[in-house]
Amino acid sequence: MGDAFTPCAAPDFTPSTWQLNPGIHTTLTESERTRPSLLQSKMFWVGILYFAEGFPLGVFYDVFPVHFRQQGVSLAGIGLLSLLGLAWTLKFLWAPAVDHFRHHRRWMFGADICMAAILLLFAVHAGFGPWVWFAIGAFTLLSATNDIAIDGYTIEMLDRHELGLANGLRIAFYRAGMLTAGVILICSDMLGWAGAYTAGAVVFLLAGLSCLKAPRERYRQAAAGITPTVELKALLAHPLALAGVVLFLLGVLWLVDRTTGWSRSVEYFWWYVFAGAALPILYSGRYMRQAKHAGAQRPPLTEGPVFGALLEMLRRPSILPVILFILIFKLGDSAMGFMIKPFWVDSGFSAAQIGLVSVNIGLVLSIAGGIVGGWFTDRAGIFRGLWVLGLLQAVSNLGYAWAAHIIPSVPAGTPVTANHQALMYLASALESFTGGLGTAAFLAFLMAIVNKRHSATEYALLSSVFALSRSVSGWAGGYGAEAMGYADYFLLTFFLAFPAYLLLPWVRRMLAYAALQPDAGQDSQEEPRADNAAGIGDGLAADDADTGAVTPAGTRNP
Repeated sequence: MGDAFTPCAAPDFTPSTWQLNPGIHTTLTESERTRPSLLQSKMFWVGILYFAEGFPLGVFYDVFPVHFRQQGVSLAGIGLLSLLGLAWTLKFLWAPAVDHFRHHRRWMFGADICMAAILLLFAVHAGFGPWVWFAIGAFTLLSATNDIAIDGYTIEMLDRHELGLANGLRIAFYRAGMLTAGVILICSDMLGWAGAYTAGAVVFLLAGLSCLKAPRERYRQAAAGITPTVELKALLAHPLALAGVVLFLLGVLWLVDRTTGWSRSVEYFWWYVFAGAALPILYSGRYMRQAKHAGAQRPPLTEGPVFGALLEMLRRPSILPVILFILIFKLGDSAMGFMIKPFWVDSGFSAAQIGLVSVNIGLVLSIAGGIVGGWFTDRAGIFRGLWVLGLLQAVSNLGYAWAAHIIPSVPAGTPVTANHQALMYLASALESFTGGLGTAAFLAFLMAIVNKRHSATEYALLSSVFALSRSVSGWAGGYGAEAMGYADYFLLTFFLAFPAYLLLPWVRRMLAYAALQPDAGQDSQEEPRADNAAGIGDGLAADDADTGAVTPAGTRNP
């Protein structure tokens, strides 16, 4: 199990074979045998793909607000961008489509090309009008879809012993992609907005073309005959499963309502919602009796194209404690995170000092922490990585608690002594580095427990659960710091890290359960594909071509 400190074997990147799972190889085409070794490295593609995932998020949060403010858009209007950002929170709603139709590289390519087209549209049309909101809405949907495809593809590509280092590199290149969006912003002063958006479109174009050159996907036969209609009928015949799906959809509506405020504008909003939610559950009891009387054969709910991933997760042993663990593992870290910048300001530090140390140097240290944390996780095991690196992550909060105890709050512009500066910088460095350590282990854990048949959907669900905990803890942090003061509140966040440790026995069981599953029916063969060194058009068609590869068992790829 993942708690033993054992060295891991290096993955096989020889020119003739790509080791997908231990003991399973697939013969490659002639062009793939002659490809440069770098293009055969899984870690190389992890870096490329997560750079492509981080770049659009940086465009959304760094480039669009600056451009719109310069166009004279009101602050309230710019604030509405947060509504469009819901796409990243709710991406699990359409993630099943990526799992069902697969061809992850096509999804990535299509999303990148469409986002490039949107930036070119901004480059051509300098004005601001209602069309802009539709364009940004499409941009966020495309970016979220790109995230789904990249995460699902990466989970299927990686072996368990590679997850730690892969997530360390993921953190580094994801943030590099976001920083590249900052370079696009700088270009706007030299090239104008038309030139800046054109440069951004070129980055998207290159990212999309790179995705087509990524290694071929594993082949998996979709469940035959289970359409969304068949799945819905099967759900109606299972009242308990239907109740779980309805509760899940109510949770989604609550997430949307937190941003849109529908319940505040419609009287008795939730009464109507719960009444409507009760109707299908009540009807399902009657439908179940009719189906039993007719002797209808019911397909397995976990194979459904829409809710199959959700129901498969809910039937796993220990899933509820594990979901709670995901919610609270980084509770101490996220509860303190939103209050760090205000603490710097109230301690007399200038914006330049905050930007240099807390943001820029902190970014470098968090990337370094992610890589070191990934390296440790691969060698010590995911379980040990979680609790050891999680403990270091929690201890770093004591650095800020000590700094808040020593450094007094002063009016803006008051000089900060050298000793106080050194103490603050040390606390910042410790927090940034250990935050990267814990994040690498945590992301490796999420990937390790995902069922590869539903990799895109399940990872989108789990990451949304984690995102929910960050937003809620950040909201509560403001009240806590105001009521208790920085020093006492930061000390409290240290103790908030430990409730998750009570759930480690269930986490260990989930890791053991996931390790024993043979990818839950996932074939270990690669998806049939033509020459990987082909041109753009061939790359798009390559997913459907039969290379005639033969597996060691002597069976031909479908």
